Amino acid sequence: MRPSGRAYSLAVATWVIIFASYAFLKWTGVFLTIPIFTLIMFSTLFFKPNLDVEVRRIVSQERVIEGGEAEIEIIVKSKERIRSLYIEDLTPPSLEVIGKNSWVISLEEEDEKKLRYKVKVRRGIHEFPGIRIVYRDPLGIFEEDRIIEAYDEVVGVPRLEDIVTPYSTKGTKITTGPLPSPRIGEGLEFHAVREYHPGDPIKIMNWKATAKVGKLMVNEFESERKVDVVLVIDATYKAGEVFDHMMRAAASLLFDSLKNGTSFGLLISESVPLWMKVDYGKRHFFKCIDVLSMASPDKNNLIAYQVEHLARTKIPPRAQIIFISPFMTKESEDALITMYRFGYRIVAISPDPYSLIKPKTREEELAVRLLSLKRKARIRKLRSYAPIIDWNVNVPLKSAVLEVVKW
Repeated sequence: MRPSGRAYSLAVATWVIIFASYAFLKWTGVFLTIPIFTLIMFSTLFFKPNLDVEVRRIVSQERVIEGGEAEIEIIVKSKERIRSLYIEDLTPPSLEVIGKNSWVISLEEEDEKKLRYKVKVRRGIHEFPGIRIVYRDPLGIFEEDRIIEAYDEVVGVPRLEDIVTPYSTKGTKITTGPLPSPRIGEGLEFHAVREYHPGDPIKIMNWKATAKVGKLMVNEFESERKVDVVLVIDATYKAGEVFDHMMRAAASLLFDSLKNGTSFGLLISESVPLWMKVDYGKRHFFKCIDVLSMASPDKNNLIAYQVEHLARTKIPPRAQIIFISPFMTKESEDALITMYRFGYRIVAISPDPYSLIKPKTREEELAVRLLSLKRKARIRKLRSYAPIIDWNVNVPLKSAVLEVVKW
């Protein structure tokens, strides 16, 4: 507890009176300081607590789907009587407060109060650094402004959407569902007829072909194993307006892979690339979701170099690539061409940043149209390397995919 500004003003006034009395030899002026000392003593005896309080925070959910709400509870317990205490939870500015996160309360000895409010959560990690308490006595002589450390965090995870996964099969054809592996093995889909090798099971013998060529011939089938799916996300700062849409699309695609039993990996091309190795299962899915939740656009984008490095070292050679990029930079164009030259099957999903802009003037409308045409020209050129879904983010991604899907 420290003196307030009013206390310092009263102290200065007291010394001025004493020095004036000494200078003019009017000792009766000293009596004018008695009310000041009385006021300070009265405030010290009756209104100066030690602020011996315990304050803690309880967050209802540590992970919330973006757009959802989390309830925050502040519990205050005092070991002494406090007439008026201001409490403010230091809510991250990235969260929308529903209700109020500050209160003025009074507490009796061993009293405990619970204060609640809600926040609306956006995608990302939101950190609560502490709780602020402020006390000032009724006479304004003493005050205390303290921040109690109480760290908590809420993670806003991307919202999952109904989606059709645009897996590539042959050439530029787009289809849905798990991919057949190009490896040969036991399965349901016929692949070819070949000569018998010692150890081949009798059940795959092709007797008609054997009778025709005079040699033992067997049928080959496509293996029922599923290929790896790798999502590559272009985290360029120019994608800032549609970045949340990109994260939702990625989360939805990962969830679809999880449901299909497909192994999947994730690359987010920030300045330090975020790489999640190819794996499968719920635990791996939630690790990837945490990465998507905390990802942000980055100015130091080296996606072409990162893709080339990981293609040589980490990305499986037969993986299906889903490239999510607005195609606003030359780097993203080079990255797609690099993956194509490594022989990967690629499908690109390109959210259109200009679909969110509503021009206010004729000049703005013309500028947006020119920029949009430049982007579309780049996409048209890149379609010779991979099928590209040009996504107007005002419509569901599923609808954009279905416009490209060839049934």
